[in-house]
This record gives sequence, C-alpha cells and structure tokens, in this order.
Amino acid sequence: MKRLPLKGLAWLVALVATCLLAAACGGGSKAKSTGTSTGTSTGASTTSSASSGGAVGGKLVIDNESGSTWTCQFNPFNASLLGPGITFGYIYEPLEFVNILQSTKPPVPMLASSSKWSDGYKKLTFTIRSGVKWTDGTPFSAKDVLYTFNAIKTDRAADLNALWKNAGGPLTAVAAKGANQVVFSFDAPAQTYFYYVADQTPIVPQHIWSKLNQAKLSTYADSSPVGTGPYKMAGCTPQNIKYLRNPNYWQSKPGHPVPRIEEIDYPAFLSNTSANLELAQGQAQWGGQYIPNVNSYYVAKDPTHRHIWFAPVLNVALVPNLENPILKALPVREAIAYALNKNNISKLGEGGEQQPANQTGVITPTFKTWADTAIKQPTYDPSKAMQILNSAGYKKGSNGIYQTPSGQPLQFTIKTISGYSDWDASLQIITQELKAVGISVTVQDENSTPYTADIQSGKFQLAYAGSGGPAASPGPSPYYELRGWLFSGNIGSTNYPRFKSAAVDALFNKYPASSPSQQVQIIHQIQQVMVKQIPFIPTTEGVDWYQYDTSHIGGWPTQADPYAQASPYSFPDDGQVVTHLYPTSG
Repeated sequence: MKRLPLKGLAWLVALVATCLLAAACGGGSKAKSTGTSTGTSTGASTTSSASSGGAVGGKLVIDNESGSTWTCQFNPFNASLLGPGITFGYIYEPLEFVNILQSTKPPVPMLASSSKWSDGYKKLTFTIRSGVKWTDGTPFSAKDVLYTFNAIKTDRAADLNALWKNAGGPLTAVAAKGANQVVFSFDAPAQTYFYYVADQTPIVPQHIWSKLNQAKLSTYADSSPVGTGPYKMAGCTPQNIKYLRNPNYWQSKPGHPVPRIEEIDYPAFLSNTSANLELAQGQAQWGGQYIPNVNSYYVAKDPTHRHIWFAPVLNVALVPNLENPILKALPVREAIAYALNKNNISKLGEGGEQQPANQTGVITPTFKTWADTAIKQPTYDPSKAMQILNSAGYKKGSNGIYQTPSGQPLQFTIKTISGYSDWDASLQIITQELKAVGISVTVQDENSTPYTADIQSGKFQLAYAGSGGPAASPGPSPYYELRGWLFSGNIGSTNYPRFKSAAVDALFNKYPASSPSQQVQIIHQIQQVMVKQIPFIPTTEGVDWYQYDTSHIGGWPTQADPYAQASPYSFPDDGQVVTHLYPTSG
C-alpha cells in the first residue's frame, strides 16, 4: 500500500467537527490534513477547469508497481487488496471525502449529502444522497449505509479502523433516522472519528453483501464487484485490470459527464524496474513508484508533458515484532535505533527523495507544530548502540554477533515486498549498519499479498513497512498515523509491531474530546513513548510517489492544485482524481 500525504496543524478537530459541508459534485477538495503542501514537484497545473466541453473518451494506463500479480478480488474490507488502490475509490465510495492536503477546506459530500454533530460530538448524523444507483441498477439508500457499518461490527476483521466498541473504538450504535438519515452514536466525544467514518469506510450494497457469511465478510473474494463509483470493473486477469466508465454515475449531469476517461487499464508490475521502463517509454500516463534519477530517466524525455510531484507522507520504518522473545527486549530495539544512519538511508536508499525520519514518528515539516523539540532522540551512534547491549549483558560471539544473556544470537530476518528497489537499496544499508554493531539480519522478499498477511498476523521478526507498502492511514494530524501504528485495537491490521499499552490506548481515546492545545500535549506524550519504548524505528519520511503525463489527459492534481492525494495507490483519493481527468487533443 502506498499511501499518502498529510499536512498538519492543530486546526482540524474543530473544522472536521463542524462539518458544514460544501455542496459538492465531482471531485473537490478533501479535508484530511492541515495546511501547506511541500515536496518535490516539476509543476504544471492541469485542473479540470481548464477543460473545454464535455467530451468522453481516451484510455488511462496506470503504472504502479504492486509487487504481485492481481488476484482479481476487489473486497474493500480486505486490507491486502486496498493497498494498490484497485477497489475503494473507483468502484466503492465513502460518505464524504476528506483531503489531508487541503485541511482548511470542508469535506466533500459523496454518498452523504451532509452531516452534523450533536450531543457534544457523541452523535453524528449523515443525510444520505438520493438518486444514486449501484452499477447493477439497484437504487442506493440509507439502508446500504446502515448495513455496511453494522456488518463490520459483526466481522471484526472488516473493521479496519477499529471503529466499534468491540474493536477498542468508541462507536456503540448505528441506526436509521427517517428514510434518508443514519445516526452514529459514540460513548465519548469522537470528533476525530469523522475521518474514519466518512472518508475511510467504503459503502457496500446490502442486497448483495447481506447474503454472504456475515462472520467472514473480510474474506469474500468480490470478484464481480457492484459499487456506486465512477468505474466498473470490466475484466481482470493476473496481468491487468480493465475498468470502464460507469455511464450512470451519479455525478454526471447533462452537458457535464463524469467521468470523462472511457477506460482505465491497471497492469500488474512485479518490480519497479519493469514499471519504470513502461512509464519512461510513454506506455502509461499515471505513475506511482520510486524512479532513480527520475528527472533524467522520465521527465527529461518530454519535459513539456511529463511531471512529478512528491508530497510528504507517512513514515517508512523498520518494524520489530514485539512478541518476539529477543526483540521485545528494549535494549535490542534501542541498539537498532542508534545503529541506523538515517541520512545514509535517505541519500543512498531513496536517492534523497525521502528525507530522514525521526524517532518521534511525527512527520516534519508537515507536522512541525506538533513536534516536541525538547525530546532527545536517538541519533546515529554505533558506539552507543554497542554500549547499550554491553550494559544489558549481551556478549559478542566469535563471529562478531551479539548474543543474549541466555546465548541466543541477535540474528533476524527482515521481511519486505518483492520488487521495491528503493526499499531493497535501503535495506542493504540497514543490513551493513546493523552488522557493524553486532546484529545480523537477512532480507526476505515476499510478494505483497503474503507479506501483508504475515505482518498483520505477526509472522515475522523484523519487517520493512510503512509508506509505499501496507501502512497506517494518514489523517489531519499525527494522531491518525500514530494511532494506526500503536493503538492495540489495530493489532491484526496496521499495528504491525503488535504494541500493547493500556496507557497509550487511553491517550488515543482521550484525544477526540480534547481541545486543540490538549491534543498537542497528547501527541507530545505519544512522542515520548516512541522515543523511550521504541515500538518501531522510522527510517525515512515516505513521499507520495506521483508521475503524470499531460500529453493526452488533463485535470491532474498538482502542487498548485492539490485537490486529492495524487498517487494511484491513494484511496479513496484515486476516485477523486479519475473524476477530474479529461481527454485532451494532446
């Protein structure tokens, strides 16, 4: 999963909570993060306002290295399928769209036409849009929304954001109010959950999904998906997914068809190398992976039409399995943190296109107003790493590798995704740096589907994860990513370290009812946990990889017009992008 940019101030809770929604039709701005967008960009504004007429046609080819061939399954409650951005956005849609790149703007109404908080932010009422149909012709209604949320309560694995009380969240009930409203009840103020409820939960058709095994919805293949979105899945092989525009899409109006691109092809790429070659040869228009020397390799071949924009995103991290008997010992994790030269990983592993991360887990400068600058963080210090191990009773063996006091070697396997060349380069550096302090690691490549299953189920020792692969979802403050990593209710989904702390859970649960200044202090406390307990080790600040070609298609998001997160793997933002795009004469 490669996911996305954020930008942040302490604004948001009040804004999101207010939920005075813009009257929105096709793809507008989303409100997920906070403020300004930074990153690498070659510019070129191509917003849909530049489009003339309402012609429909053309084909868009997506070039995003997914690490495996397609399973031709489209279940939006299966986290391993969400990653490449093949289902939620194109086929299934959210109630509202929240754009973390334009945090000062209100959410965009989607399947809900409006929403409103009441009862001290413990009740959230959505008014459901009328006139929408599922792609099989069945009318969409509030019953589908009601069904969706109650269904993910029944199948805990489908509650990917841990909304419900039985998953550790505050949601206690979802009920109908009249014919076209749905009311969400929480047991505590839940302003921050607006993002999860409105933007991060796909709505599925009751008339199809209610006939399935309700205890196993997350395992349903959904090989012939029926959604409300702008595209229909028209054919799938292990090598390619073909989408065709939904001719009855609810955002279409007379003289203003939506979407305007007739066909989308999404080939499967097993490595960055093959994906990059196809993009460089002009065979695809929308890219979403790391390209070494991207300006010379891609942009310079047609600088008039080829552009890049790398917005800051989530952490990329070395993740220990805290249930591992050796890695659960704090001195081992501290030694790893001091052993890593993050500047080297940034420059040599990521070509300088991702900046070094910090141990607090707060992305800077994106969320610099949230960062506790008084915290002393681990910095590259190999001597300090070995000193920590020595002081804890670890001894080096004859092979130069430390052993635990009971004689077990500090020897681990790091799981990563096959074909991610930038991760491979970073892991070469990490391997060398850990060896230098007496820790031996071996890199194990896996295709993305088994890799995701393994790190979610705890079948690993160390893993390389985060932005660019399966990752916690970002949001309008550091709370969202850090909650994904550390909230115990997310074990089995995005809490890959399998970190458990009642005190940390309490901080996350306190956050939604807090004032903006109190929220900053809570994030400061979480940063202390990150530094003192080392639940995972951020290495670089992942960016939203994005290359685009304006030769025959306009309407792309740009740094000047960040109406959505721009990478093809960003969901449900990808749905916003494809509803903005239009064919041009070249």
